[in-house]
Amino acid sequence: MTPTPPARRVLLAAPRGYCAGVDRAVIAVEKALEQYGAPIYVRHEIVHNKYVVQTLERKGAIFVDRTEEVPEGSIVMFSAHGVAPTVHHEAAERKLATIDATCPLVTKVHKEAVRFAHEDYDILLIGHEGHEEVIGTSGEAPDHIQLVDGPKDVEKVEVRDPSKVVWLSQTTLSVDETMETVDALKEKFPLLESPPSDDICYATQNRQLAVKQMGAEADLVIVVGSRNSSNSKRLVEVAKLAGAHEAYLVDFAEEIEEAWLEGVSTVGVTSGASVPEVLVEGVLEWLAQRGFADVEIVKAAEESITFSLPKELRRDLRAEAAALNKG
Repeated sequence: MTPTPPARRVLLAAPRGYCAGVDRAVIAVEKALEQYGAPIYVRHEIVHNKYVVQTLERKGAIFVDRTEEVPEGSIVMFSAHGVAPTVHHEAAERKLATIDATCPLVTKVHKEAVRFAHEDYDILLIGHEGHEEVIGTSGEAPDHIQLVDGPKDVEKVEVRDPSKVVWLSQTTLSVDETMETVDALKEKFPLLESPPSDDICYATQNRQLAVKQMGAEADLVIVVGSRNSSNSKRLVEVAKLAGAHEAYLVDFAEEIEEAWLEGVSTVGVTSGASVPEVLVEGVLEWLAQRGFADVEIVKAAEESITFSLPKELRRDLRAEAAALNKG
């Protein structure tokens, strides 16, 4: 007799997708377009997701890399990743009306950096070089902050006073990788202080926890997210460390390769914190068409956090921009 092939199933992570900070930032762009009309300029991608950016562009958002690309008298929004104080100064010099869509959890890290710098600490910022969030946080206290990009960087770290040193971190890192770096730093600096509360955001931790739970059972994990999304890339790494045989990052269902399903009976599916649910639905449909119609939810946490929209959306920014240019 031919052996019965194992049943095919999908393990669907919960929570997944949009976090409160991303939801707030995307709605802020949509509201600004409704309220003030196009164009609304956005400095850098509002969130790191190709589909979201393309959708907002079609509605009238214009994404720019530098403040000087925004015409004087316009409205510019700062992305969820935050910006350095110098960017606010640049916007003021160009007489731009601004909307700050920085995630409140990133703002918390900025405030910690300012406070510890004011107390003359050396601040060791754990994060990835070149990431917008790291650039923004570093800009809050450039004379006090040095970047530590993983355990490999610890050896070269030097501080003025080993009794007055603290670590902060980028909010979207792998929890395990961050703590590995912290442990290495504590070996070198036993008096290293920790931030008053964990910098890694609740959504990043919850999504990684769900992936850990399903990774041990999954032959294959598909993470929906863009390649410039730090938290999405971390989910791929976490899945592999949790025991998944393979894990891949895709923006859209059509990027999945049929060959990935060879010998696979259990597929884990999740999405990064900047990914709309419609993209996950597309992946589930793609898998269902290939025999993976049985979907089980792997629930790691409940999320009920919401953030209020930027206060600037309660004002007439077109009038403010016009007044700035008359002044």
